[in-house]
Amino acid sequence: MSDAKPALPHWDLSNVYSGLEADDFAADLKQAGLQLDELDAFARKAGIERLAELPTDVPATAKTLEEMIGRLNRGIELLETLGAYVYSFVTTDSYNKVASRRQSEIEQLEVRLRQQMTRFQAFVGSLGPILDDLAQQSDVIAEHRLALDDEVEQSRYLMETPLEDLASELLLTGGGSMWKLQGVVTSQLKMPFEREGKIEDLPMTVIRSLASDPDPDIRRRAHEVELEGWASIREPVAFALNCVKGSSITLARRRGFEGVLHAALERNRIDRQTLDALLGSIRDHFPMFRRYFASKAEKLGKKRLDWWDLAAPVGTSNPTYSWAEARAYVEGQFAQFSDELAAFARRAFENDWIDAEPRDGKRGGAFCMSVPKVKESRVLANFDGSFDQLVTIAHELGHGYHNYCQRDLPPIRSGSPMCLAETASIFCETLVFNAALQTASPAEQLSILENQLLGASQVTVDISSRFIFESEVIDRRAEVELSADDFCEIMLRAQKETYGDALDAEHLHPYMWLLKPHYYYGNLNFYNFPYAFGLLFGLGVFAVYEREGKAFIPRYQELLRSTGAGKAADLAERFGIDIRSRDFWNGSLSVIAGQVDRYCALQE
Repeated sequence: MSDAKPALPHWDLSNVYSGLEADDFAADLKQAGLQLDELDAFARKAGIERLAELPTDVPATAKTLEEMIGRLNRGIELLETLGAYVYSFVTTDSYNKVASRRQSEIEQLEVRLRQQMTRFQAFVGSLGPILDDLAQQSDVIAEHRLALDDEVEQSRYLMETPLEDLASELLLTGGGSMWKLQGVVTSQLKMPFEREGKIEDLPMTVIRSLASDPDPDIRRRAHEVELEGWASIREPVAFALNCVKGSSITLARRRGFEGVLHAALERNRIDRQTLDALLGSIRDHFPMFRRYFASKAEKLGKKRLDWWDLAAPVGTSNPTYSWAEARAYVEGQFAQFSDELAAFARRAFENDWIDAEPRDGKRGGAFCMSVPKVKESRVLANFDGSFDQLVTIAHELGHGYHNYCQRDLPPIRSGSPMCLAETASIFCETLVFNAALQTASPAEQLSILENQLLGASQVTVDISSRFIFESEVIDRRAEVELSADDFCEIMLRAQKETYGDALDAEHLHPYMWLLKPHYYYGNLNFYNFPYAFGLLFGLGVFAVYEREGKAFIPRYQELLRSTGAGKAADLAERFGIDIRSRDFWNGSLSVIAGQVDRYCALQE
């Protein structure tokens, strides 16, 4: 077997554990189980559950709460590290049976931890009226105060403890486990495709990447082969979608939410007024995006775009980058913001935190995950040398920098609701985009703006279609199971409503519901509008930076550090941003409108 390194890096987690069957991994896995045994025993002895009445012994209660916080923080850190390590294998090699087995072991432990976190939430909810008194007794409680306030509020939506325990256990075997089915069957699907007279069996990640090929015939044929491939697995994936949405509907009702959307809003720490302002502003700007699509069609020599043209390159100057060039560019632009951000990126590149090579068994797309034990992150990408992938690397490193800003926080105080999780990634993406645009020739500007507007349209127009799709699916699934044909019909109708006449209605994408993993996470329903929120909120924060310059950096770092506690509106208010008003979202969209104007004025 050759020891040669791949042309593109695979991530290195050797500083975390030596291997899935190594002694150090086994020792921590055993330690996680022992920690949970001790946590279970402590919780039973201390009465960590919803209380019938307020305790009168405040010092003793403070001691109990402080001890529980410490045990949970230690348990979360260890299990998240173990989970991230295993996930690094699962997402890059779906054929790895050892990783699948290890993942199952960890999931059993995660169920137990979730059950104790639910008890903790119920316990803290009971202590709401005396949290001030408890905080005066303990520095640990005072430091966790915002997070505890959030637990008090969320405790309103808990079922009785035995039912919450059952719900946690069923995440492994019921609707909550359907993301595994979707992930395995989509990542292992291959289809024959002919290029240059040669037929190859290509993974679907590779076939989907052909959507950006400059040859319109290749794009069209790739789209047709892609749809054929998805059609071949649609029945098991439709079954999975019915299961996960059915489970979500039941749990939302049992927990006292007004519906699945209400549960998603609470999870994102935003209210319906904010969501309506966001989506309403985006809808008002559909004509602006359709003007971009029309200009793109004209530049491609077409009357109207087909679906396979959405990601088509425009112009004669479409820059490509080697891995070394991409690294140098990202580090250079990050340095324009701060030495700290550039140093963070340099460390990620030098230590192989990024898995960049597309390959069989590896999942498509990109993500960043935290590895708490070593206070690092790891990034999955599928690098093809395009400007889009250059921006993707910057985007995911932004997530990593967000983790870096929270590196010394205990787990209960760290993290972020999804809508705020995109703040740093959009910020870093914008750094790279703006810099590229400033130094580009007119021909290069066209390509760069094309990349930016394609991404923006996906995160607004296409995300709107996904929101419409999921809303109707949940409404209808409450009454009856839906067929694969139903899902396709709903998706096509949502695409027609959002894209309008910008796309040929005969050539849309009926299987977007099948290939997007976001629909299949049992506890992450409506994993769509947070992306739109993230893009436009990130643009708004970047506008603050442009006004204030380097003086903004400490406040920006504090914002990233603080996203794990408090409501989104309260955090935004620190920057003078009212996210419940369409005016803010309109302002962010006006930035994109300016880019559309510039794009439309450019000629090839």
